[in-house]
Amino acid sequence: MPKRNSSVVGREFGTGVRDAIEQSGLTQRKLAELLDWQEAKVSDLVQGKGGVSEVDLIRLLSYCRAPAADVEHLLALFRESREKGWLLFPEDGVPERLRSLIEQERIASKIIAWSMNLVPGLLQIAAYMRAVAEKSTRLKPADIDAFIRAKLERQTILRPGREFVFFVHEQALRLPVGGPDVMRSQLIQIHTMLVRQYISLRVVPTAIGAHAGLASSFVQLRYEKFEPVVYIENHNTGLFLEDKGSLDTYGEALKGLDRDALDAVQSRGLITSMLS
Repeated sequence: MPKRNSSVVGREFGTGVRDAIEQSGLTQRKLAELLDWQEAKVSDLVQGKGGVSEVDLIRLLSYCRAPAADVEHLLALFRESREKGWLLFPEDGVPERLRSLIEQERIASKIIAWSMNLVPGLLQIAAYMRAVAEKSTRLKPADIDAFIRAKLERQTILRPGREFVFFVHEQALRLPVGGPDVMRSQLIQIHTMLVRQYISLRVVPTAIGAHAGLASSFVQLRYEKFEPVVYIENHNTGLFLEDKGSLDTYGEALKGLDRDALDAVQSRGLITSMLS
């Protein structure tokens, strides 16, 4: 079956509308009757296909008695849903880009991450997360605990049924984030996680010098039903890329990392040697 063209923002918009309907206690059929719509129109909306105007959306959310903040958020997503790619700016509290990444990881069938400076987020322990968060200029101290809880909740997807491939630069494994004790616990956690058959880790050794991932860290998300997307993050924004040119470019970067990295057995051996 061919994969559907469905954007990240369109899927998030559809999920938001579905949640608003469910929280109202109305069925899609009853809501369609109240709006004098075909039920298929509501169905298309919750699948992120659009087909409505802003006025239509506001009417639907009014019947659902959605809070004003939810209405504002869904309207913003609706206006973005026709764009290819999605740029997320920071907000107060847990960054919106983290929530969006978590949702896309939840529905992905394969996640391939390249991390140049830090242990990949899906493998981080809480103490490592805290050490990174406390050095961040984009998080308020009062928001750090919520941020860590969200990141730990994100890791619940690490179970059978999907595949995870992590490319990590050796320097990320040697950077003593949080001090020697935290870093040792972090390496033990990685070593333990690699027992799972659906998780693999490949280390790009410092000794090779220049490598295929020099431009930036990124995550590629692959889906059963949708085309893949690439997610990149910088100091204060997150960006989902969906255009063919970007996907081809990052795909070539992954091929280069596959050539440059140690294999899985060698990579695990390196971590073992660092723990000795």
